[in-house]
Amino acid sequence: MQPYDPDGAAGLARAVTANVEQILRGKTGQIQLALTCLLAGGHLLIEDVPGTGKTSLAKGLAASFGGIAHRVQFTPDLLPTDITGVSVWDQRRAAFEFRPGPVFANVVVADEINRASPKTQSALLEVMEEAQVTIDGVAHPVPTPFLVVATQNPIEMEGTYPLPEAQLDRFLMRIELGHPDIEVEEEILAGRARSAPPTLAAVTTAEQVEKVQRSIADVHVAPEIARYVARLAQATREHQALRLGVSTRGSLALMRAAQTYAACAGRHYVVPDDVKATAAAVLTHRLVPAAQAEVRGTTAAAVLAEVLDGVRVPTLSPASI
Repeated sequence: MQPYDPDGAAGLARAVTANVEQILRGKTGQIQLALTCLLAGGHLLIEDVPGTGKTSLAKGLAASFGGIAHRVQFTPDLLPTDITGVSVWDQRRAAFEFRPGPVFANVVVADEINRASPKTQSALLEVMEEAQVTIDGVAHPVPTPFLVVATQNPIEMEGTYPLPEAQLDRFLMRIELGHPDIEVEEEILAGRARSAPPTLAAVTTAEQVEKVQRSIADVHVAPEIARYVARLAQATREHQALRLGVSTRGSLALMRAAQTYAACAGRHYVVPDDVKATAAAVLTHRLVPAAQAEVRGTTAAAVLAEVLDGVRVPTLSPASI
């Protein structure tokens, strides 16, 4: 295994973040989390109202490493085969031929995923978990690196279907973009009045992204950090306001995200701040409030904030890092 190179991850993170900021102003933190999700080998769910730059973020990430980006507009009549592809009969060859769907790309933008039926939503489950599509018993691997960026409107809006918990768990992170600050929006409006939005050039390669992805496992996790993550998960499972706390898969996801966040910061070890910086994006969508808590208006984000405040933060000794 190649030795860990902190400059490789940190340099890539700086270049890609600055590149995407050209088309998504004022959202540095969200861009960094999205990049963390890509480098951690996960998938990203962006929940927000229309027009906040969700699709621009996904396409900007793909353009930054020269990847192929496909967009799928999810609608109530979308079929699973419209996403994964289908086998058709080729009369000339007298055999079935697989015609790949739009999921065969480096970055797949599943736009407004919660407007499709649960059956169609579940068509993404295998490819998100296994990085392949199985059609008629034959496995077809998707390109690497591979990232699904699903966007969804708030559940309260008309014509939406809540994502099932099994699919929510497949997303490493869920983030919100929100509207830009008034000063940033004024700059955006003035800039667009003068010229068209910039076309992003690649600032790294798919091979370099894959190299960084492989190096994340070399980022050191001290026993104190592992214990901290486990205690956070346990606290959510015991919290009275939650019907469902963080699973072991969620704990592993938080650890992987923290390792990646540390690598992007140029460190070969994880500190508690890395865990805290990624906890909301990784854990909130995995928490299910109890019925009584929902009636009181208690949100999963509020419970997680309480848990983060309540669990003691470990102090690392020089020997442990």
